[in-house]
Amino acid sequence: MKQTFDINKLVRPNIAALKPYSSARDEFTSNGSKLVFLDANENPIETGINRYPDPQQKKLKQRLSEIKNIPSEKILLGNGSDEVLDLIYRAFCEPGSDNVITLPPTYGMYNVLAGINNIESREVMLSEDFQPRVKEIFEEIDNNTKLIFLCSPNNPTGNSFDEDKMTELVENFKGLVIIDEAYIDFSENASWIEKLEKYPNLIITQTLSKAFGMAGIRLGICYASKDVIKILNSIKPPYNINELTQNRAQFKLHNLAEINREVSDILIERKLLLEALLEVDFIEKIFKSDANFLLMRVDDATKRYNQLIEKGIVIRNRTTQPLCENTLRITVGTSEENKKLINVLKQLSANK
Repeated sequence: MKQTFDINKLVRPNIAALKPYSSARDEFTSNGSKLVFLDANENPIETGINRYPDPQQKKLKQRLSEIKNIPSEKILLGNGSDEVLDLIYRAFCEPGSDNVITLPPTYGMYNVLAGINNIESREVMLSEDFQPRVKEIFEEIDNNTKLIFLCSPNNPTGNSFDEDKMTELVENFKGLVIIDEAYIDFSENASWIEKLEKYPNLIITQTLSKAFGMAGIRLGICYASKDVIKILNSIKPPYNINELTQNRAQFKLHNLAEINREVSDILIERKLLLEALLEVDFIEKIFKSDANFLLMRVDDATKRYNQLIEKGIVIRNRTTQPLCENTLRITVGTSEENKKLINVLKQLSANK
């Protein structure tokens, strides 16, 4: 690496000095025998959820470790990816003095969390083809820049960032680079998880909300070095992943064939949807997507959004976002949902 990375210089001093809360189930190691739990003031009447969940989610992490080929010690789970991102802010950014780099148009929670944590967000607009402008990013970096957020595939644009641009940022930035891979399972590009050993300043976030079809259980995943994970573990709530979420995730993750079929079906539908949208004459451009949605430029985004709402179809109007004037973002639905959308769009086109 061109920059020497030292996690001890990056972590907030009060976090480095913090003595983490030790939950009842963190304070012993089972010898495998049946235990009587009288340690956590729980209701002893068995209901299946009367006990606190495993604070370290060992079984779930072990399954993710098998799937991703990465040690459990390099995995942190959050109550959605937003909790993971918030923990990163709180561990490494000093309120009122530090700053982060975000690349609009992108996922809005990066800026929301910066505001909540009183951290300056320095926005460096993507290029016209939705790629990071590396030179301009480095011009915004100073000694108090702690984080750079890269969303790839990006939301709301759907495209992946060029690998050489991402590599230049990771190799030359002395802080942490967070690559948000919420949509990576819909892309032909490989995950950056494979490069964690090479880059200690790299954090990868993923989720079970998209390709895995479990948005309702709120489970986000962080992959990083053991040192970064240790710091984040020291400040996470002790029982942040509930028992029901852990159990449902483990059940789903033991049926990868079903998940792969669902992803394959979505990709087929994405192709069919794209082909059908090309026939709608008020759609001016459809951007290339590596995600489970399409961003398209239309004649009047607000008008078309309202027309679809009137027909009972909810999409996302992105026209207020930088570089996204008169754009609509459409999630790839089921075959029936997509057909309904296309029929309505063609009706609107005929009556425009």
